[in-house]
Amino acid sequence: MTLTDPSRTSPDQSPLGTARAQLATAVELLGYDAGLHAMLATPRREITVAIPLRRDDGTTELFSGYRVQHNISRGPGKGGLRYAPSVDPDEVRALAMWMTWKCAVVELPYGGAKGGVTIDPRRYSRTELERVTRRYTSEIMPMIGPERDIMAPDIGTDEQTMAWVMDTYSVNRGYTIPAVTTGKPLAMGGSLGRSTATSRGVVHATRAALADAGVGLAEVSVAVQGCGKVGSHAARFYAQAGAKVVAVSDQYGGVHDPEGLDVPALMEHLARTGRLAGFPDADPIDNATLLALDVDVLVPAAVEGVLDETTAQTVKARWVVEGANGPTTAEGDRVLRDRGVVVVPDILANAGGVVVSYFEWVQANQAYWWTEQEIEDRLEHRMLTAYAAVADVARAEGLSLRDAALVIGVRRVAEAHQIRGLYP
Repeated sequence: MTLTDPSRTSPDQSPLGTARAQLATAVELLGYDAGLHAMLATPRREITVAIPLRRDDGTTELFSGYRVQHNISRGPGKGGLRYAPSVDPDEVRALAMWMTWKCAVVELPYGGAKGGVTIDPRRYSRTELERVTRRYTSEIMPMIGPERDIMAPDIGTDEQTMAWVMDTYSVNRGYTIPAVTTGKPLAMGGSLGRSTATSRGVVHATRAALADAGVGLAEVSVAVQGCGKVGSHAARFYAQAGAKVVAVSDQYGGVHDPEGLDVPALMEHLARTGRLAGFPDADPIDNATLLALDVDVLVPAAVEGVLDETTAQTVKARWVVEGANGPTTAEGDRVLRDRGVVVVPDILANAGGVVVSYFEWVQANQAYWWTEQEIEDRLEHRMLTAYAAVADVARAEGLSLRDAALVIGVRRVAEAHQIRGLYP
């Protein structure tokens, strides 16, 4: 039985429903009992906090914030902080669970965590977002720390957000503690290569998956859905490697040129205008059409759930490389598998960000920083080693890459939990 067997798939296609369905069949494949399954499925700690904001005009608004530590058997929690209108406790629980398996797949000494605030950051000033961040940090402070739970940027947050978190935590502790966050500015103890690490990891994973079929990056066409922290850099790295990037989209729409986009010019246009739409040397395209393009590699790098039972039927790509967390629902995954599409799963494909976050944490704890080349070499080695381990299990046990990655991640977490035992 595979993780995408429809008889085992939860009808709940929300991120949490998908995460739970994946875990349920991984547990069955591994032969674990109901008690261990329950412990693996249930977050270790959660906190919900109220965040009052005094706006620049003197009015007050109230927001909800969350932090979930899904599992800490292998080490402190690790996960991003998301600012988005869609943030709710179940989304954060799902993201924290995926972080647990992701850290285990790439052999990091972390557990999975995630945080979020239900806010649209585009509607608030920089000073208002600073106040939200500092209040959120103050409220969850008992749960976080360099040995407890380390935050990083996610959707709607950036290196400045991490600097505010680090400063708020440090001021309350009485001394500077850079290792409480990763993804910080270089001047605040950040790491070279961190801002592009997830994208580089996606390209490394793509290269490895193509190599299994005897294909090189310079031989394929690529469509990237999403042009934020991951998609924008991924498009650039694909183009630099010789791939033909034919389409890129963002929340406002996208652009398409079957002969290949001028990616540097497109990124310059995005930086100048704030959106891809209007780029003069390509045709407009919407996100649904992009997902159905006749390309070799499709990279969903935006949000969860874009490839569901319906949209997966339209995918013509031979490979789907998940740059976002949870872009494919359980039903969508079944459809892609039945249609022979190779899916490089999120917990492997986009793990480059947490890998270099780990490098940043190590550097901050040692107060000794590595060169960018050292970081890129170590990232490539970590990604290719993890891919090889997943591919070996997939071949040996007749599993998809997603099934194999989840079996590896869940097994490693369960082994750590079993070795540690129960207290008391």
